[in-house]
Formats: sequence, C-alpha cells, structure tokens
Amino acid sequence: MKRILYILGLIVITSGCSNLLEIEDINNYSPELVWSDQNLANAYMVNLYGMFGNWNTGADRTSQQIAGIDWYTDRITISNGAYKDWNYNRIRLINQAIQDVNEGSLAQPIKDNITGQALFMRAYTYFNMVMFHGGVPYIKVPQDRYEDDLFVARNSTAESFDFLIEDLDQAINLLPESISPGSGDFGKVDASFALAFKAKVLLYKASPQFNPTNPFDNSHWSVAHAANKQAYESLKALGYGLEENYSDIALDEGNRETVFSVINSYPNKSANWDFGVRPGSESRGPASATPTWEFIKEYPMLDGKLYNDPTGDYYMTDGEFLQNYWKNRDPRFDQSIVWNGKVYEVSGKSGKRQYTSLGIAHELDDFGINPNAGINSTNLDRYTGFFILKNSMLKLTQPEVQQYDVDYVLMRFAEVMLNYAETANETGDISTAMSVLKSIRGRAGIKAGANGNYGIVASTREQMREAILAERNIEFAFEGHRFWDLRRLRMLNRLDGKTKHGVEAIAIDGSGKEISLAKGRELASSYSLTEKDFKYQVLQVPRSGVQKSVLPETYYFFPIQKSVLDRNKNLEQNIGWGGTFDPTL
Repeated sequence: MKRILYILGLIVITSGCSNLLEIEDINNYSPELVWSDQNLANAYMVNLYGMFGNWNTGADRTSQQIAGIDWYTDRITISNGAYKDWNYNRIRLINQAIQDVNEGSLAQPIKDNITGQALFMRAYTYFNMVMFHGGVPYIKVPQDRYEDDLFVARNSTAESFDFLIEDLDQAINLLPESISPGSGDFGKVDASFALAFKAKVLLYKASPQFNPTNPFDNSHWSVAHAANKQAYESLKALGYGLEENYSDIALDEGNRETVFSVINSYPNKSANWDFGVRPGSESRGPASATPTWEFIKEYPMLDGKLYNDPTGDYYMTDGEFLQNYWKNRDPRFDQSIVWNGKVYEVSGKSGKRQYTSLGIAHELDDFGINPNAGINSTNLDRYTGFFILKNSMLKLTQPEVQQYDVDYVLMRFAEVMLNYAETANETGDISTAMSVLKSIRGRAGIKAGANGNYGIVASTREQMREAILAERNIEFAFEGHRFWDLRRLRMLNRLDGKTKHGVEAIAIDGSGKEISLAKGRELASSYSLTEKDFKYQVLQVPRSGVQKSVLPETYYFFPIQKSVLDRNKNLEQNIGWGGTFDPTL
C-alpha cells in the first residue's frame, strides 16, 4: 500500500491530463478540474514530493567522511550556480495548491490535509533557502507574471524564521498526527514529521551560524529547547524510538525509527545506493563514494573512547592502530565500513572477503602504489582502500544494484534525539544530553563501562557540545549531516586546509616479508587472506589535482547568484559577497 503515491502520480499520464499540471503555462492550468478530483489533486501533490530528494552516496564528500575535494579555491562565486538555492518555481506551485485547493469542491478534510502538506512543503523549501543565504522574499501567494510585482525585496532573516514557524504550526494543526507504515498514505507528510522539522528549524535559528556575536547564550536556545523537547516526547509517546539493530535503520522499511522516508517503487522510482557504494567488481561501475582514513580514525573503540585515548581499554599508538584499525571498534564501524580482508558476502557469495591490495584485488577494486605489483592502479584519485557497507543490501546480485527500491530515510528518531540533546545541553541540562547519548551508544553496542557512561567524558557544556558533535558524526555517517553541522556551529575551520587519505594494503607472510603477487592472488582466490596477512601504509588522496580543502569565512552564508540580482534590482547581496544584506539575526 505504500506505493499509492506513485500509482496516483501515474494517473496524470494515463488520463492524458499532464498539461493540467504544467503550471508554468498558467493559462492552461485548470484548478476547477484538478482540485475537484481527489486523484488529480493527489497527483499534483505527488509531483511536489520530489523536493525531498533521494539516496545520495556523495552527500558527505563535503566533509572528511568521503574521499574527494569538494571545496577548492573559488568553489562558490556570485556568478556560478554552486550552492545556490532560489527555488521560486516550486514556491509558486506550492502557493497555487494552497490557494486553489480551498476553492475546489473536495471534501473539507481532504482540503485541510492537502493544505497542511503544502504549508509544510513551503516551509521546507524556504528553510533550505534561508539556511543557504539568510533571509529571502517570503512569498505566500501564487504570483502572476503579468499582473503581480515580482520585484520584491528580501525579508529579514528574523522575519523569514517567523514565517517558517507560522507555516509549520498551521501544517501541524491540519495534518494527521502520525501515518503508520501500514497506511495507504505512508510516505506523505504528517504532523509528527512537521513537529520534528519545526524543532530542527529552531535549532538552526539558535545556532552560531545565525548568531555569531552570541552563539550559545542567546534567547533562541530556550525556544529551541522547548520545541525539541516537545518533538522528542510527542514522537516517543506515539511509539517512535531507536530501531534495535543499527544495520536496519533504512533496510527495515517503516521501522519505528523512521520519522519520514521518501517512497521508492521500481521501476517508476528506484534506489541507487548500492550502485554507488559497492566495489567496482560487484557493481555496474566504480564506487562513487569511499570512506577516508580520517573518518576511519574518528570511530570510537568498543569502550566508546578513541584509539589514542590513554585511559581507554584499547589504547594504541598511531603506528599500532594503522596495523590493527579494524579491531575492537564501535560496532557501527563493522556495520558501516568495508575494509581489506573483511568478510563481505555480497551478491550471495558465502565466505567472500573483499580485497583492495594492488596486484591481488580485482582491478576495479584495488588501491595502492606498491611497485612490486608491476601495474598501476586506475583508482588512486577516487578510492581509499575502504568501501561503504552501511545501508547496503548485500543480497542484491550485481545486475540488481540499479533495479531495487528501498525507501530513502530523510529523518529518523535518532536525529530528533540528538537535536534534543543539543538544545538541552545549551540550556544547562547536561544530564539529559548525557542520557540521550547513552541511549544512542547503548543501541550501537558500545560497552557501558564501570561508570555506565559508554566512554563519554563530559562534565561541562563545552565538553558535552563536542561529545554530541562527535556522536552525530558517527551515528549519521554518510547521511549528509556533517558539513551542515559544522557550518551551523561555525566550525568550518575544522575542514579548511585539510587533506584526505586512504590506506594501501600489501600482503605479507608471518615474518612481515612481502609475499609474491602470484601467491597472494592464489590465497585470495579462496578467501584465505585475512586482515592480519597484510601491512598497511597511508596514502594521500586524490593523488593528483586539488588535494586541500579551502573554506573561507564567507561560506557561512552563500551568495545570491548574480543572475538573480540582475533580474530584480530590489534584492540585496549578502555582506561578504559585495552586498549590504546581513543574513544573521
């Protein structure tokens, strides 16, 4: 029944009414017909649900999690289209729905539900624009290109946040409290998602990004905390919670941790995650995203402490860790990362181990510069010696990696929890923040330790802030949170000037001497080589081209594109980009 959204979407095509939804051609849009037919009305809304995106293997290339240098000199300018969000075409479609549905002949409960969805979509769209640029023109009516004044000025950032919350509050009042996975409406926005998203919006409003002169003691934090507490408690009372197994957070569709997911339905709408994360020999092309050595080191050990923490049960020096990095880790590491020699039973291959060693691994999987291999790896600028396991469906055969439809989880209850923990900490409630972190780590399988704190050492607000940030980094691995968290907290200096690295594996015998490649391939063919049968060395990636990230202070707010400003002389450019508009609060 979850496929109802896409069945309805097809009605537009099969009924020959596609022109009705081409709202850009305003004269051919027939609201009397669309908003008097529930199927067409739902189909109109389905067209808007694409705004929520889908699986993106490279979402964390902007951080240190994934290989590739996304931030190079002048990555963002006022002229190019990079990191610009000015989607008023979508806003016009949403505003058209809000206005026209209430003039149609549908039953009032249906009108209210559609209006609630549209109000949420409007807030969601504007929030992304505000997150990018600061205050924007907050248009609430469908503008006619011939009759309306399209050249409006930007609302202040404070006004934009006020309008966002107003839209979300109205949406919450109109939407059903929660839509269960068994419902035919599952995949539509409900009040629970709207409540959780409102809490996230207020977290951003309180954040250092928007309050650089008073980042952690401004009055917005108490408002954000109240909203996040309400979202946490309300959703928990409705049965939301952490999925028991971290590996199932996306693969067990509609589980109790899913607050909102984008519904995929093959062949109309498919997932592409496995296609992008599998080694080339097990996919339909090279992996498009691979974890970095920097990120490998950031995973805690089994006791919740970092490998180089002298108080930890698994303390190792940097040299020791390099040769044993897979041992005694946070269980999420094993559930998220594929490394050289790891058992990786993909495509139903029982006992299969994945190799990355040059001269031993498949040429589509290898990484390294070992001169004894006698060949050059073709993957040095894209691979790291690691692959992503998280959210991967190992049962899929190689041809199926582009032919499956697992739903994309946009928000899960773990995010609601960690947002709540952050606002609790910043308003003086460290104990609640600690309790949330312990729940997250308990689900992960980290050892509680003698003091029951799961390796967390945080007795001050500053220490807890870092603990929450570190937990978000691991819990939301590859889900696209890390860069935006650092930007929200004005910590882009942690990415600026940084390089990325991978790890090469070279096969050795028991004495530490390199074995012949022929012998290595023979042993690998029967999966007889394990992690300990290799020595490891760190290599910078990429090996050519831009190798260092560049993130100036001006990236806390991106500029309005020059072509947009040229069309509307009433718009001001942001401070720092040649303008006078202050995007902060």
